[in-house]
Amino acid sequence: MATEEENVGNVKRQLAKLFEVSLRTIVPDEPEVEPVVVACAGKFGDYQCNNAMGLWSKIKGKGTDFKGPPSVGQAIMKNLPKSEIIESCSVAGPGFVNVVLSKKWIAKSIQKMLIDGIEKWAPQLQIKRAVVDFSSPNIAKEMHVGHLRSTIIGDTLARTLEFSNVEVLRRNHVGDWGTQFGMLIEFLFEKFPNIEEVNETAIGDLQAFYKASKQRFDDDPAFKERAQQAVVRLQGGEPKYRNAWLKICEISRKEFHRVYERLGVHLEEKGESFYNPYIPGVLKELSDLGLIEESQGARVIFLEGFNIPLIVVKSDGGYNYASTDLTALWYRLNEEKADWIIYVTDVGQQQHFDMFFKAAKRAGWLPTDDALKPKVTHVGFGLVLGEDGKRFRTRSSEVVRLVDLLDEAKDRSKTALLERGKAEEWTEKELDQTAEAVGYSAVKYADLKNNRLTNYTFDFDQMLNDKGNTAVYLLYAHARICSIIRKSGRNIEELKKTGEIVLDHTGERELGLHLLQFSENVEETCTNLLPNVLCEYLYNLSEVFTKKFYSNCQVVGSPEETSRLLLCEATAIVMRKCFNLLGIEPVYKI
Repeated sequence: MATEEENVGNVKRQLAKLFEVSLRTIVPDEPEVEPVVVACAGKFGDYQCNNAMGLWSKIKGKGTDFKGPPSVGQAIMKNLPKSEIIESCSVAGPGFVNVVLSKKWIAKSIQKMLIDGIEKWAPQLQIKRAVVDFSSPNIAKEMHVGHLRSTIIGDTLARTLEFSNVEVLRRNHVGDWGTQFGMLIEFLFEKFPNIEEVNETAIGDLQAFYKASKQRFDDDPAFKERAQQAVVRLQGGEPKYRNAWLKICEISRKEFHRVYERLGVHLEEKGESFYNPYIPGVLKELSDLGLIEESQGARVIFLEGFNIPLIVVKSDGGYNYASTDLTALWYRLNEEKADWIIYVTDVGQQQHFDMFFKAAKRAGWLPTDDALKPKVTHVGFGLVLGEDGKRFRTRSSEVVRLVDLLDEAKDRSKTALLERGKAEEWTEKELDQTAEAVGYSAVKYADLKNNRLTNYTFDFDQMLNDKGNTAVYLLYAHARICSIIRKSGRNIEELKKTGEIVLDHTGERELGLHLLQFSENVEETCTNLLPNVLCEYLYNLSEVFTKKFYSNCQVVGSPEETSRLLLCEATAIVMRKCFNLLGIEPVYKI
């Protein structure tokens, strides 16, 4: 268990420490038993310890004095050490120990966060360094909505891990190597005999350029042969071919950057080409371990539980995804010393990851027990669908350009602001910044609020709605809280030092409890790599603030004004940190 200081913002962990003391007292011979503490919404308590039934099944028949789960529950409750955290406890049903938290302690904890900062509520994970491999588009191909999901989900996971004091290596594993570059380079030479003239303007739409070169490759055998030779010459490092490759990569990167800039996402590129020089050494290591075998001219690894082998060298001697991915994994373990490597791609690639993870375990690179470190996780996600329930595309059945999609979100958001008469109240710059914050956030949140494994429907009207579980509703809710504080005319920074929070009204207590559950929700988001957990927490916080607290507790002009303004400020701080973790830009006025 971590120290008191480490768990300062995490109620669940602090309670678990208390229950651990009790469990060690009543069953000293069962050191493996870990406290099971969950938040509960029942009328009997705020949290519940659910160890009694599991513990009874372990100890019955071992000469115990206990008569059944309820008596185990009673003993757990009676042996809890005294703590300022707990107001009262009771045992219900088959030994569930219900805990009511002290409202004085809840108030004190929130006040301490207001002075020390929300960072004190960051979870403490048992991970030092993680690689998050996300976005990873292909050079010379347009980024599509699948890349959008990977980019948004990956960025949020990286942010939550970073907030939890994990060093995160954000990796963009771009597809910048392979046989397609032969046809692209050869086509480039045909179009531009002088390679120096090649730039973004000259090539125009890189996607169209790719299609034209592919058409030529399929239709012209002589061109196809030259393209295949070009691959060999590129891989052999010939300067002319390498320069052409660099030009194509550079133009593609500019296109990617436009998307990343709009989304506020930062990545470090280490593409397939980066790992290329390491492949022969890694394959030799696997070969020396006896993992690689010859099969139908290719070199493969046979894996138990799979009816197809993992091909690591194709029959023509070329490398493939598996050779690059195994090498990248080797590099991340041995050179970057990561203890958690997370891959964010669509669920369709699940089998590929299962296979090369299994190969890495066979090689002894990874422990066979998934609970041990270093560990690897494939974070899969579903499809983005159009309103017709099919894959999201434009009317001409082309894949939608992400830049256009994001710009449309901003434009629609600006139109909505103009319709509300904001042009009279705000400067053009304020209008633009708010439209951008709301538009881009709406796209992100619509994706993140769903369990990532499910498909979701891309619907502008739904995501830009200011009612229901949307970014627009949440951003406006935050702006309203800021407005309450502004209208009070009080100096909130002074109040933090001199004021005191009191939670006498049930609405105040309910809000206080929900604020205190921030840390455990961030921890669950990190542990299970599910951003929707954090979205649900944020939406519920906004609902509790509005429906339980603000509707029933007058803030400005009430005798409790100081305490309630501090609760407003604490709510705004927690909401802003949730926005930050979700990559959402807050707005302060509406």
